[in-house]
Amino acid sequence: MDEAGDAIYMRMALDEARQAWTAGEVPVGAIVVHDGQVIGRGFNQPIGAHDPSAHAEMRALRDAAYRMGNYRLPGCDLYVTLEPCAMCAGAILHSRIRRVVYGSRDPKTGACGSILDVFGVAALNHQTRVEGGVLDDECASLLRAFFAERRAERRAARTAAVAQPPAGQMSDGKTPTPD
Repeated sequence: MDEAGDAIYMRMALDEARQAWTAGEVPVGAIVVHDGQVIGRGFNQPIGAHDPSAHAEMRALRDAAYRMGNYRLPGCDLYVTLEPCAMCAGAILHSRIRRVVYGSRDPKTGACGSILDVFGVAALNHQTRVEGGVLDDECASLLRAFFAERRAERRAARTAAVAQPPAGQMSDGKTPTPD
């Protein structure tokens, strides 16, 4: 795939990431492409689904496998807005994805070279190509904006809690006395 094609598919993954944000999840999105067709889509849903494995990549792989009628996805490319973690990297390898294209590096849990390099282990029986940094600024900006919004919401909630006296107490800290 060329850079222009990668950017088109990454924008589709960003659309998925925005759906995660709307659902109150960390905005990570993924799509699986086979022969130029999107066959799998997913966005983060571990909170809403009560499922620690409901990462965008896992959901897109499940969707693609269902549509293909096979748990193996040879000849498919996965586009994801954030560098996959170790769990997702394992699923990507087991599904035989040909290539992973990700947007932003994940310096905390990234398994494509940031923390681990799962795909760099030559002894594994399947080799997946990895390309990072596609639309990096857009992918990283979305994540930064999401977490900035979350921090602002927490600050506002703390401020509101401090401004609101406990039940039965006046704003000066005294307890009202009956007349």
